[in-house]
Amino acid sequence: MSAKNFLEEIIEADLKSGRHQRIVTRFPPEPNGYLHIGHAKSIHLNFGLADKYGGITNLRFDDTNPTTEETEYVESIKRDIRWLGYEWENEFYASDYFERLYEFAEKLIRKGLAYVDDSTSEEIAAMKGTPTSPGINSPYRNRSVEENLDLFRRMRAGEFPDGMRVLRAKIDMASPNMHLRDPVMYRIKHEAHHRTGTDWCIYPMYDFAHGQCDSLEGITHSICTMEFEVHRPLYEWFIEQLEIFPSRQYEFARLNLSYTVLSKRKLLQLVNEGHVSGWDDPRMPTLSGLRRRGYTPEAIREFCERIGVARRDNVVDVGLLEYCIREDLNRRAQRRMVVLSPLKLILTNYPEGQTEWLPLENNPEDASAGMREVPFSRELYMEQEDFMEMPVKGFLRMAPGRLVRLKGAYVVRCDDVVKDEKGAVVAVRATYLPETRSGGASEVKVKSTLHWVCAAHAVPVKVLLYDRLFQVEHPAAQDEPLHTLLNPQSLAIVEQAMAEPSLRQAAPGEYFQFLRKGYFTPDLTTTPDRPVFNRTVTLKDHWAAKQPAGAGS
Repeated sequence: MSAKNFLEEIIEADLKSGRHQRIVTRFPPEPNGYLHIGHAKSIHLNFGLADKYGGITNLRFDDTNPTTEETEYVESIKRDIRWLGYEWENEFYASDYFERLYEFAEKLIRKGLAYVDDSTSEEIAAMKGTPTSPGINSPYRNRSVEENLDLFRRMRAGEFPDGMRVLRAKIDMASPNMHLRDPVMYRIKHEAHHRTGTDWCIYPMYDFAHGQCDSLEGITHSICTMEFEVHRPLYEWFIEQLEIFPSRQYEFARLNLSYTVLSKRKLLQLVNEGHVSGWDDPRMPTLSGLRRRGYTPEAIREFCERIGVARRDNVVDVGLLEYCIREDLNRRAQRRMVVLSPLKLILTNYPEGQTEWLPLENNPEDASAGMREVPFSRELYMEQEDFMEMPVKGFLRMAPGRLVRLKGAYVVRCDDVVKDEKGAVVAVRATYLPETRSGGASEVKVKSTLHWVCAAHAVPVKVLLYDRLFQVEHPAAQDEPLHTLLNPQSLAIVEQAMAEPSLRQAAPGEYFQFLRKGYFTPDLTTTPDRPVFNRTVTLKDHWAAKQPAGAGS
């Protein structure tokens, strides 16, 4: 049996003691951007724990900042969660609770635990002190309950401009925890909200809304990343003072991934500055980008399972994510032959006008995938890199006088070449050995097997060769501007590759292994008249060879 993680131990103890009869978790994204692979870890954790212990998970949008939130992001988040394979029990929004949260705020005012402060944000920051020195009380801290209620209601009514007043909790300006030094609960924002329109001009801060929303929904285990650990005393203080359902917060280490940034602010910067084509650019670590690139939900869930749950931050090698998708696609991807850099191969002794249809396995890892037939004739395309007129030591592919096998077809012998006026090789002439057809009893031995495409039936396709977006292992830790850390080889475009004819009808959501080249998926822009394919990942981790001895995450 696998060892339980610390959250599973907590939940099992709570169920055994009778503290909770059923666990309720939640995934609470802010709709100010697209979900990324880091969110996938949280989704997998919250939904997975609820499922394991017979509980439920709510989806709650933390939509308390109308300046940055949009319905587009709400819809993309729901689409991504469902794509990962999860379904929430209830769909809630923090804005559903605006009236209740306002009532909670008035309750704290009446208890003498909240006050309206006229100080500027700069003055409030200065009064808070430092982690090693206590703060000082605001001159407005001792306003009467009646004055605070009057001012707070006038804030709600829209009498004051942005930034003129805030509502603060009255806790302890000398607390060693900076978050307990009279934190701001409400601020004025005359901004239309994506759901409530202009009904509100004051909006709750995250620290005030979060715990109360959890409580209103009966969340038993509010699972956050470690940066919220210092917020937990405030989370508990609000719940205790309001005397509401005691949701509890637990923290785990967020996902840090090598060669990747997982800050929505920085990802938005990449989009806005045009370094990527959008949130769903296949180089982005967003779930929509990974989906477009050809990542499967199964591979992402396996990745989340493998990295586990801990309380200590570390950096996960992105190579593990790439390993998971290779393993998954090796099992499911249909095999196809595509020549990225075509070189004409002419079989001089093959009958002109004849075409054979040769059977090839769709996937040797899956017998149920069946066979397909691929055309073979006198003129073919091969990869330019598979031919060398003057082969160097260790080159085992096609060269003058050498025998090689064409995948699923025949052994051929290179005889000579055709060159253009500049001396460049434009075609290779070869002799095929009829008795060596694949599946036969030929004893001819070769040292190399090459893929190919029948020229007469070849389908021109556009291929986008994606690679890691950043060329440095820890881009988030660098002081240099983000754009200077980008990998200049993160995208190479092949405008006129040649593919076997079955790929003309390939559609987004299908997965292919281009033999000897990697795993690919049709892009959203693909059409039968102009097929376009994205490379998901290479067949092997070519980045590993670039690392110095002993390097790693």
